[in-house]
Amino acid sequence: MKMPELLPPPDTMYRALVNRDPSFEGIFYAGVRTTGIFCRPTCTAKKPERVNVDFFATPSEALHGGYRPCLRCHPMDPDQPPPKLIERLRAEVDRAPGGRLTDKELAAMSIDPSTARRQFKRHYGMTFQAYHRARRMGLALREVRKGGRVGEVRNGSGFESESGFRDAFTRIFGEPPTAAKAQGGLFAERIETPLGAMLAIADDEGLRLLEFVDRRAMERELSILRNRLRTNVVPGEHGHLDAVRSQLANYFSGKNLEFNVSLAPVGSPFQLRAWELLRSIPIAETRSYSWMAKKLGDVEMRRAVGRANGENMICIIIPCHRVIRADGSLCGYGGGLWRKKWLLDHERRFVSE
Repeated sequence: MKMPELLPPPDTMYRALVNRDPSFEGIFYAGVRTTGIFCRPTCTAKKPERVNVDFFATPSEALHGGYRPCLRCHPMDPDQPPPKLIERLRAEVDRAPGGRLTDKELAAMSIDPSTARRQFKRHYGMTFQAYHRARRMGLALREVRKGGRVGEVRNGSGFESESGFRDAFTRIFGEPPTAAKAQGGLFAERIETPLGAMLAIADDEGLRLLEFVDRRAMERELSILRNRLRTNVVPGEHGHLDAVRSQLANYFSGKNLEFNVSLAPVGSPFQLRAWELLRSIPIAETRSYSWMAKKLGDVEMRRAVGRANGENMICIIIPCHRVIRADGSLCGYGGGLWRKKWLLDHERRFVSE
């Protein structure tokens, strides 16, 4: 089970990048804001100013940060060069990163979809669709993070045109950037954590969403928020976002594992009851699905409880990670079982001190 890696201090990584220090290969990847590209520490490209560099523990995190792999140092490739098919697929994504390539479109390009999935998975550890989704979501979230003007998106974003970015932004957030900024009522901020980047969304009612950006259900959840609340998601600042950013920092540092930010989850009456019950589970303790079902009035509702937990859009704060099987084994966590284990171990370590 892969656990999140702790990065060295930023100044140490920047020195390694400038010196092209091979001892840092595989330790970090550097994203260059001015170009939208991420590199290995030993890349021979001209070194950027420190202020223009973001550091990532894995290529996947860099993709979700809105960066595309460098064509000079090939940061995603293992020692052997990628097969021609993979090079072709990556070129198609870079040509139109905001779109989607369906199986039908791949077949029209004389590419067998199952072969594409298998080769991409073997070489990169992720499917072609996951790579494309990471690029699409990462680029849109990068704009959310910086709140940039639409006209600035062509500066290293990977899109060939402003219209391409607008189309991708609209698919994910429901409105084009200009309309969203004018009409939006849900404010979004990207927050970096030891377990990867998260997206927080809030309005005056409270926090609506807190998810890891690599969660596959992210786009669907954004659509649910837009449709249920009849409003849009826009880059912006809000007091509830300030609160969750500060409280997450305290949680991950072990300074304070409790949250008191105002929550306003969107769900059915049953889901809201299930999520409120989750919040009653003490820090560092676990409960079973059967326990939840019994508390909610019917011990046979375990599957319904599991679905409600899976549809929770405010992770960590509404602690669905504290629900396990009756035999004590881990299961069912949208952010990945490795994150679930990390969160439980983290809470137990600090509670026991």
